[in-house]
Amino acid sequence: MSIDSMVSAAEQSLGLSGRPNYITQDYAGREGGEYLSAPWCDMGITYWARESGEFDAVCPDGGEDYAYTVAHAAAFRDAGQWTYGVSGIQAGDVVFFDWDGGSSISGIDHVGLVTGTSGDYVLTIEANTSDSCARRVRSAGTIVGYGRPPYSSDSASTASGPAWMGEYLRVQSPMLHDDTVRAWQQRMRDRGWSITVDGWYGPSSTSICRQFQAEKGLTQDGIVGPATWAAAMRTDNVTR
Repeated sequence: MSIDSMVSAAEQSLGLSGRPNYITQDYAGREGGEYLSAPWCDMGITYWARESGEFDAVCPDGGEDYAYTVAHAAAFRDAGQWTYGVSGIQAGDVVFFDWDGGSSISGIDHVGLVTGTSGDYVLTIEANTSDSCARRVRSAGTIVGYGRPPYSSDSASTASGPAWMGEYLRVQSPMLHDDTVRAWQQRMRDRGWSITVDGWYGPSSTSICRQFQAEKGLTQDGIVGPATWAAAMRTDNVTR
């Protein structure tokens, strides 16, 4: 078992929506029926930990179930596995959010599983985000901190980098503008391309995309889909 196992378990839940669902049902089966329709972001973390065989690592303090994000973050802190902010954050970390931008554990509102980073952005899989399980791109401004579970194997598979977010980046009207574009632009800039990191996918981004696709032997359509995203995010043998 490993970080990859935890991330894989979370990926199996992508697209799950509404409640009750199999995550809340699993939790309620142990902790009581009131959890069937309760907020389920941390129930998701608990479920993925059980499914991946990493429950004791992800749920410290004797392997306790967690539905309350504040208690879960405090358990990481008390176990010496907590870091405030985002410095050093990486795939497999359990990241905690305060939508008001606070920096205390007591103000935590939400939790997710880190799948990777791109520049200043953290890529996650989250349960109970708009009452569904989905990939998200988050900025440091809403992150209180993160717990780092002592996984059975600490070697995350990083050769392929963060997974594709499921959104095709292309020229459209109105112009596409979001954090997924910004994460891709930041990654291209980190690789040495002269690109403005502004979150707008316009002609300049399209041009860089086509050049990159040509360099990597991909279809030169100027669209960042799964193949182009994967090529951009690779971390092994990167020259540009």
